[in-house]
Amino acid sequence: MFENAVVHPEARIEENVSVGPFCYIEKDVVIGSGTIIEPNVTIYNGSVIGKNCHIYPGTVIGAPAQDLSYAGEKTTVEIGNNVTIRESCTIHRGTKDKWKTVVGDNCFLMAYAHIAHDCVIGKNCILANAVNLGGHVEVGEFTNIGGMVPVHQFSKIGKHAMIAGGVTIRKDVPHYVKVGRDPASFIGVNTIGLSRKGFEKSEIRLIEDIYRMLFVKHRNIKKAVKVIEDELPDNIYKKEILEFIQQSKRGLIKGL
Repeated sequence: MFENAVVHPEARIEENVSVGPFCYIEKDVVIGSGTIIEPNVTIYNGSVIGKNCHIYPGTVIGAPAQDLSYAGEKTTVEIGNNVTIRESCTIHRGTKDKWKTVVGDNCFLMAYAHIAHDCVIGKNCILANAVNLGGHVEVGEFTNIGGMVPVHQFSKIGKHAMIAGGVTIRKDVPHYVKVGRDPASFIGVNTIGLSRKGFEKSEIRLIEDIYRMLFVKHRNIKKAVKVIEDELPDNIYKKEILEFIQQSKRGLIKGL
C-alpha cells in the first residue's frame, strides 16, 4: 500500500493519508485523514495523530520516555489536528505520571524541537528550532517559544506567552507575558500578540495593571498578590493570573 515504507497491517490509517518511502509505523498507531508523512519518519506504538497534519523527514514520534522510572507501561502520544512537525523533531510518549504526551491542534513545531514525556502543549502554539522541553512541562495555548530555548522539567508556561530565543526557563512563566534575559525575566506584557488575537485595549490594560503590581513595583510575590487581591478590580484576568501563581510549584520568573 505504501511503497518502500514499513507499515504494520494493523495500524489504523484513515483515508487520504500519504506515507513517504522509508517510514516505519508500528501496530498501535492511529493516523487521521489528510495527514502527510514525509520520508524517513518513525512512528512507534501508542501514537495517535490527528487529521491534516504534516510531518517532515527525520521525525520520531512515540519513542519510550527518557526517564529511568519508565518501566514499559502502555502510554501514548496524542497529536491534534492541523499540526505541522518539521524535520527531526522528537516527541516521546508519557509515563505513569500522566500516561500521555499531548500536542494540541494547530501547533507548529520547527526543526529539531524535542517534547519529552508527559508534556502537555496547548492549541495554536509555536515552538521554534531546537526548543527542548523537559518532562512534565505544560504550555498554554497561543504561546510562542523562541529558538534554542531549554525548559526545565515540571515547569509551566501560561497561555499567550512569548519567550525570546536562547532563554533558559527554569521557573514558571505566567499567562500573557514576554520573557527575555538571563536569568529568565519578565520584560513586559505580550501586547502585540494579544492585540493580534483580538484582545481589546481595555483588556490589555487590565493585564498590564496586574503585572505592574507583580513584577515592576519590586514587591515580593506574596505581598504583590495581596495588593492585587485588595486593590485591583475583579475580572477574569486577575482570577486566571492569581490561580496560576497559587498553583506554581517551581516559583515564578524574575521581575524587572
